[in-house]
Amino acid sequence: MIDNPYTTAVLAWYDVNARDLPWRHPDATPWSILVSEVMLQQTPVVRVLPAWREWMKRWPAPADLAAEPSGEAVRMWHRLGYPRRALNLHACATAIVERHGGEVPDDHSELLALPGVGAYTAAAVASFAFGQRHAVLDTNVRRVLARAHTGVQYPPKTQSKSETRLAESLLPSDAETAVRWGVAVMELGALVCTARSPACADCPIADKCAWRLAGKPAHDGPPRRAQTYAGTDRQVRGKLMAVLRAASGPVPKSELDAVWDDQVQRERALDALVSDGLVDPLDSGEYALPG
Repeated sequence: MIDNPYTTAVLAWYDVNARDLPWRHPDATPWSILVSEVMLQQTPVVRVLPAWREWMKRWPAPADLAAEPSGEAVRMWHRLGYPRRALNLHACATAIVERHGGEVPDDHSELLALPGVGAYTAAAVASFAFGQRHAVLDTNVRRVLARAHTGVQYPPKTQSKSETRLAESLLPSDAETAVRWGVAVMELGALVCTARSPACADCPIADKCAWRLAGKPAHDGPPRRAQTYAGTDRQVRGKLMAVLRAASGPVPKSELDAVWDDQVQRERALDALVSDGLVDPLDSGEYALPG
């Protein structure tokens, strides 16, 4: 059943333009979809694809990951960024084994109760893995709806209740169509209705887009700029983690000291990694990934 003025055009566009991503294949498991959704948070598809394939080859089911130390999840995270997501996935796998017999639950509330699973991820897994009717609101979807329906260039920095209500009101009533709509509008935001250079000439709903019809007003400011990386504590943490991931065992403090000249910044970054549970300080004075 087609319920909103954009559905037919967006679904037709998606049928022709959808990327061939392994977690969208019919044989994709709920676990593989959950892993992809966590990896894709703040990380582009091109970087996620090889990491996801490596991860799924090693840990094709939650029990496979839960059986290993959490540090191995951090090691396999490589340079995807925000490595706490690796710890969250390990904790999630452990909870799935302990609470759900090793199977990703299909109940939305049970998904939401898993460690590290928020509203977006729970809705995405319930929808894409189990075919349920949920409004899936990621950054791309929020941007498309802000422009097409609300007539503003960018959604607010923090997701609002009005956005959720709008997304739910536009959700097709038929579950199968709703699932396709969710992934299709997400793809439209990723490929066409992009943050900085929207390709309005290629958009299937350009004739219905409130923002375009209003002359593309920029009254709500530019997109948020990417965080500077060079010289930041985040870069230092990345260098420290690279040494620890490459090591087969505990690492002497001297090896960590060698990665960055500024001692104050280096110690601050190391302390943050310890505080986040990503690094374990040992009684020997060495450091290691969590065991």
